[in-house]
Amino acid sequence: MSEESPIGQENATPDAPNGSQAAAILMMLLGEEEAATVLSRLEPDEVQHLGGAMFNIANVSEPEIDGVFDVFVNRARVRTTLGFGVEHQIKGMMHKALGQDKADQVLQRITPTEHANTLENLKWMDSREIANLIEFEHPQIAAMVLAFLDAQRAADVLQLLPEEMQADLVYRVATMGPVTEAAISELDEILRRPITAQGNGSTTRRGGAGEAAKIVNSSRKAAEQRIIKALQKLDKTVARTIEEEMFIFENLNALSDKDLGTLLRTIENDVLVVALKGADEKLRQKIFGCMSSRGAQAVQDEMADRGPMRLAEVQEAQKAMLAVARKLATEGTISLGGKGDDYV
Repeated sequence: MSEESPIGQENATPDAPNGSQAAAILMMLLGEEEAATVLSRLEPDEVQHLGGAMFNIANVSEPEIDGVFDVFVNRARVRTTLGFGVEHQIKGMMHKALGQDKADQVLQRITPTEHANTLENLKWMDSREIANLIEFEHPQIAAMVLAFLDAQRAADVLQLLPEEMQADLVYRVATMGPVTEAAISELDEILRRPITAQGNGSTTRRGGAGEAAKIVNSSRKAAEQRIIKALQKLDKTVARTIEEEMFIFENLNALSDKDLGTLLRTIENDVLVVALKGADEKLRQKIFGCMSSRGAQAVQDEMADRGPMRLAEVQEAQKAMLAVARKLATEGTISLGGKGDDYV
């Protein structure tokens, strides 16, 4: 639910408010219990957004309310009940087709797990509460919690934990495999919200270098540098992988024209041509803008002459450019940009 995803915008009438305002009007017209039921199914940020819109409703005209109803009714007409009560329906089909024992074995493997409910509860807690919750738990449980949070929230939590824990937790996120049933159960006990197990072998996939990179990227610059240095002592390979995930080719857009020009002067033309094959148009134009007109035209002509190229080859060329960029940044020759909260 957002301003970009208005209720029934495609069928809106001239008198119908769009987006959050329309949703807020509908909520205010519902009874308290019905409205509470709707709110209970929303994400925390959606509840906050809609709540704010409800406070801001004032002097809504009757035609506007009628317009909202028209949009709602039009959309409701095209909805079906297909999918409601689907679990009971599928279970009945399976039992009739396979018999109860075989059907239960199949259903145990294909029924979606409900473990997410436990971790969903974390979304409603503030960063300090989560940090207090996991600070004295097993590091693997703490890492699992970080991996399930969005990157910015995870970074906020990470920075509230003792510094000596931070690099280890990022390392655990980066090297995390499937999360076992036992680990989920332990977290259930911590949150004091029991769930029903779906099978002894169930696992959930979270973590990895990409998740770890997002968390570090969302941290303050000083914390980011300290964590990376500590990770290099723990495991140079993992540290290098996280650094590669943190700085991707599109991040070159953040470089100043001067720094980008400096980088381009150190890159072989053949590497640049291949790397730009996989770049978006915005980055291409930025790079061409940092070159002479003749040089930019020569690169564009060679890109056209080469035709389609293998993705793996393009990615290798981009990695080569990024490696040079990181080297120049380490030497202090260029700045990779990023956090805006570091001043001297």
